[in-house]
Order: sequence, then structure tokens, then C-alpha cells
Amino acid sequence: MRRRARVLALLLLAGLAGGCVERKFVVETDPPNVLVLVNNQPLGPSPADGSFVYYGNYNFTLMAPGYETLHVTECIAAPWYQWFPLDFFFETLWPFEIQDVRRFRYQMMPMQLPNTADVEQRSRVVREQGRALRPIPTAAGETAGAPPQGEAAPPAPTAMPREGDQ
Repeated sequence: MRRRARVLALLLLAGLAGGCVERKFVVETDPPNVLVLVNNQPLGPSPADGSFVYYGNYNFTLMAPGYETLHVTECIAAPWYQWFPLDFFFETLWPFEIQDVRRFRYQMMPMQLPNTADVEQRSRVVREQGRALRPIPTAAGETAGAPPQGEAAPPAPTAMPREGDQ
């Protein structure tokens, strides 16, 4: 009877003092002090570290003045000791703490200023394409967007007098 009590006490103590897995990621950038967002939630300036609960995909957004905004999806895969049924043992019964730290390093690219001549040329092309558009005829011989034949177009809106104007 005493032996069973000791075994139960040891199991209870092992359960209370069970291990745990600490999951973290560290985001480093070149240059430093880049604002880091994880799943659209601010984490802070780089190098930034945060904890996570589940393994899977995480969306990182990196923003800094003078640099292109960087959107990255990282897949954080579960290590072997987090596979079923081993995960129960390492999460509850293992007497030590396990640290799972994932490090991500990103190079920020300086923002490129657009070539104004190219932008003007593209705007001319789009403007000409817009001018070349014609209304689409419908089955009744009318054009889409035009009032039906025999009906007058709705009156143009008029300005309402403001208070104090007379």
C-alpha cells in the first residue's frame, strides 16, 4: 500500500513539475529597427522576438521608411518531439524545459523611385484606351448606361442654397 502511495505521489509530482516546450521566433533584418508585424499584429522593431502556440504558417510584414515593404509567409514545421503521441510526453511528463527557437533573417531592399517618363507613357496609353471605349449595345438596340428610347434623361442635380444665402 505504501509503495502505491509513493508511486502515485511521484506521478503527481512529475505531472505538476512536468516539462514544457517554449516556442519562439526571432526576426532579424538588415538594416535593423524595421517594424515587424506578425499576422498583421505589431511585434516591434527588429531584431524582434515573439512566442507562438501552434506550428504552421505565419505572415510577416516588414516596413521601414525608404525601403520596400516586405511580405513573407513562413511555414514553421513541428519538430519530431511534437508529433502525436510523443507530444503528450514532452508537454506534460518530461521533467525539463525544451526551447524551440526559430530564427528568420531578411534583407530589406531600398525603395525604387519610378521613372516618370515611363509613368507618363503608360498614362497616355491608358487614356487613349479609355477614349476608344464605346457603349455596349443591348438586345433592344439601346446602349448600356443610356436612358431607354422615349424617356428623358434624369435632370442634372442642382445646387441647394446654403443657410444664410438669400
